[in-house]
Amino acid sequence: MEIRVVAALIEEGGKFLVCRRPANKARGLLWEFAGGKVEQGEEKAAALVRECREELGVELDVGEVFTELTHVYPDVTVRLTLFCARIAAGVPQRLEHAELRWATPQEMLSLEFCPADAPILRMLAGRTPHGA
Repeated sequence: MEIRVVAALIEEGGKFLVCRRPANKARGLLWEFAGGKVEQGEEKAAALVRECREELGVELDVGEVFTELTHVYPDVTVRLTLFCARIAAGVPQRLEHAELRWATPQEMLSLEFCPADAPILRMLAGRTPHGA
């Protein structure tokens, strides 16, 4: 099975919003970037706006694609598109996730992320923060 997934790279003050998956979901309690599945016929950016509204209670401005990757898990192949995004309205709320936090790329390295996110963490760790 293959699914299309979108996620948001939301940065504020050199920290990024990361979310811990609910315990009852696949890859439960692992960390990830906010987002979710793209529904049939849905544009990727629209899916990201919808997912962040449902899961975080925020409105997003979606920017450019930061990266795209494919990861094969034993149960599913994930085609992930990570967008640069910013919160246009609202404050992130824990509507679905077990935990939310703002973390620097260095802090993220100490968190247990979904395996699909490993290349993204490496990219962020080697990146110069905005305004630096």
